[in-house]
Amino acid sequence: MVCLLAGCAAPAPPPPAPDEVVKAATGLLTDACLARRGLTPPRPGQSPPPAAEQRRVTAALFGAGPAELSVALPTGYVVRAHTDGCLAAAQQRLYGDQRRWFRASVIVNNLRPEADRTHRTVAEVRALHHAELDDWRRLRAHALTEATTLLADPPPTGDPRP
Repeated sequence: MVCLLAGCAAPAPPPPAPDEVVKAATGLLTDACLARRGLTPPRPGQSPPPAAEQRRVTAALFGAGPAELSVALPTGYVVRAHTDGCLAAAQQRLYGDQRRWFRASVIVNNLRPEADRTHRTVAEVRALHHAELDDWRRLRAHALTEATTLLADPPPTGDPRP
């Protein structure tokens, strides 16, 4: 086999999917937040920490006390989340507005159950929620830009602030 000027290098791997980029940045931010609190999340293959430590990690990661965010869905379910945990801080950093992201993502992620519950097609339900879908797209694009920047040049402390 002869490799001339064109070269024989293997093709570059495809870029990671946008969801993977945001997921990686979220992981970086949440791990750094936990580390600043003197905690580490359990990793696959590690023995679980004692129950008290697990509760501390869970509270630090997801928040504690009454949930500050809530969205009632047409299916009858109410989804709640905290604004004080490491995950909330990562979402605030990446999406720019954790409250808006929470609301939009909960609604968008529940379009099919809403369609089933209300006996509509998913297309009809999507049309009803065009504002939330537009918001979801804008916030997700913002998160992808932030995540790409963060992963290309992570702050030394993993600080969630830009």
